[in-house]
Amino acid sequence: MRRSGYIRRSGHRGRRKRLIFACAAFFALAAVIGTLMFIFSRIGGAAGEEAVWASGELTEGEQKPAQLQPEPIGNPEETETQAEEIIQTDQERPEVKGIYVTGPMAGSSGMEDLIRLLDETELNAMVIDVKNDEGNITWQMDYDMAQEMGACVGYIQDMEGLMRILKDHGIYTIARIVCFKDPYLAGSSPELALKKPDGTPVTDAYGLAWVNPYQEGVWEYLTQVALEAAEIGFDEIQYDYVRFPIGEEADAADYGVDMQVYPKKEAITGFLSYAAEKLHEKGIPVTADVFGTIIGSSVDVEQVGQDYVELGRVVDVLCPMVYPSHYGNHVFGLSVPDAQPYETVLAALEGSVEELSQVPEEERAKVRPWLQAFTATWVEGHISYEGKQIREQIQAVYDAGYREWILWNASNRYSAEGLLP
Repeated sequence: MRRSGYIRRSGHRGRRKRLIFACAAFFALAAVIGTLMFIFSRIGGAAGEEAVWASGELTEGEQKPAQLQPEPIGNPEETETQAEEIIQTDQERPEVKGIYVTGPMAGSSGMEDLIRLLDETELNAMVIDVKNDEGNITWQMDYDMAQEMGACVGYIQDMEGLMRILKDHGIYTIARIVCFKDPYLAGSSPELALKKPDGTPVTDAYGLAWVNPYQEGVWEYLTQVALEAAEIGFDEIQYDYVRFPIGEEADAADYGVDMQVYPKKEAITGFLSYAAEKLHEKGIPVTADVFGTIIGSSVDVEQVGQDYVELGRVVDVLCPMVYPSHYGNHVFGLSVPDAQPYETVLAALEGSVEELSQVPEEERAKVRPWLQAFTATWVEGHISYEGKQIREQIQAVYDAGYREWILWNASNRYSAEGLLP
């Protein structure tokens, strides 16, 4: 099936068949009505009303026409092509070359400098925090549940105005939504919180509570936040922390299910399938941030629940975090991966190519890796990451056969160094 933009639809063959059947039924009905109209006209009747579509509910992805034109059906291939066009989005997506932006930065005067950077370089996209690591929503979102739990923070005073400015500059906007680390949702809805055996919340090193990835109430909340972001103008949704927590507390937590029957990866895949279905109805692509280390590692897949191959069938874009600083010494045969950015990123993404080769191309997610735009001073043997190191990573993306990438710097300190004009 031909793809438009990033969005892939499921069940399109069934929809084509249903549309063909509906068309055939229509023309059969039209023939009967035409005969009756002819008879009525002979006896003085005047049946001048147009036929209207009255087939009841439409299946997902189909559009309801006001009326069908009385054209011949033609051959089946042409009809399938028409049906296919119905379920495709009209908007073409760019090859993303982006940067990460926090809520406070997006709401400050510093945003002007970042917009200028995008105007002057090859950058064309921003990943902006909509729901951050602390569970804060970065503007006063018109969503009652988020408002009632106190999650909305006015980092961005005029989100609609900001979106207009970004569109005026031709910037592709991606909404970053942190998923299962959410102290607001855990506190306001204890039944959704992830709990230890003693009933206390599972928290990270900073004391931030997690929610249970198995709970569909969590799925609904995260999907609604994404729909609100799409409504205000974001072009794409990117889910981060779309994984299980790690550590002793997480290992001992009560998830409320038999995890031998329903393993972690099924919860993560289930949530993203659920969210993607809702967002695809609005023509919005769905992206998932994943650990780069899950590529080729069954141990990491089991621990965090991110199955690279399966997610490659579900989302529109996979964003593996292949930061060289995140790989231990001697991984990929490199003494200090952080000191060899090109070799590290290339090796990680060649693994991605190999893993995703199991997925048919027409069903396969695009790959848009996160690249390191910071210096990892905590890594023994680290090097400074400046323009040269950033460009080496970008070249590794291209040499692996991919075309898109995003730069991460938690402080949002970016320069034109290493970027093309």
